[in-house]
Amino acid sequence: MATTKQRINISVSKSTHDALMGLAKRDQEPLATKAAVLLELAIEIEEDSYFEALAAKREKMRGKWISHEDAWK
Repeated sequence: MATTKQRINISVSKSTHDALMGLAKRDQEPLATKAAVLLELAIEIEEDSYFEALAAKREKMRGKWISHEDAWK
C-alpha cells in the first residue's frame, strides 16, 4: 500500500529514546507517530521564532503607520 508520508532515519541518544518512548506510551501512540508529532511541533516553534524576529524588525522601521480599519479597506 503506497503512502504519501516520507520516511527518515535518525539516531538519538538512549535518554532521548527513553523519553520519546515514555511520551508515546503516555499518549498511547506508536513511537514513530509521537516522533513525527514532536518534529512538526518543533518546526512550528522555529517558524514562530522566525516570524517573531521579522515582526520585531519591522516594528523598528520608521514609516507611516495606518489604522487597523484603513488596512482592511
